Amino acid sequence: MIKASGARAAGVDEVTDADFDTEVLGAARPVLVEFTADWCPPCRQLAPVLSAVAEEERDRLRVVQIDVDINPVITARYGVLAMPTLILFRAGEPVRSMVGARPKRRLLEEIADALL
Repeated sequence: MIKASGARAAGVDEVTDADFDTEVLGAARPVLVEFTADWCPPCRQLAPVLSAVAEEERDRLRVVQIDVDINPVITARYGVLAMPTLILFRAGEPVRSMVGARPKRRLLEEIADALL
């Protein structure tokens, strides 16, 4: 499901409680998931960074967002308490977790080892 929201990054799909396991855990390539909320200013700040990363790394990485307010099951499953939280999944497992907005260069550095 793709839904427009205030913190939505252009070119980044939105996943839900219903399709998370298929779209993220079952993905063939690494997936960077942003746990976000419409009311979250740092999430809006991170949106253009995620859009740029999704575009630049589209062959090696999928970037998706999940709205914590309407998807409580997945949010609770991964213990997300602050927004934005970014979790990088590879082969169905979370391999890196980051909290807070960050510049694109720093984000790419933090996830580089998972993209090899």
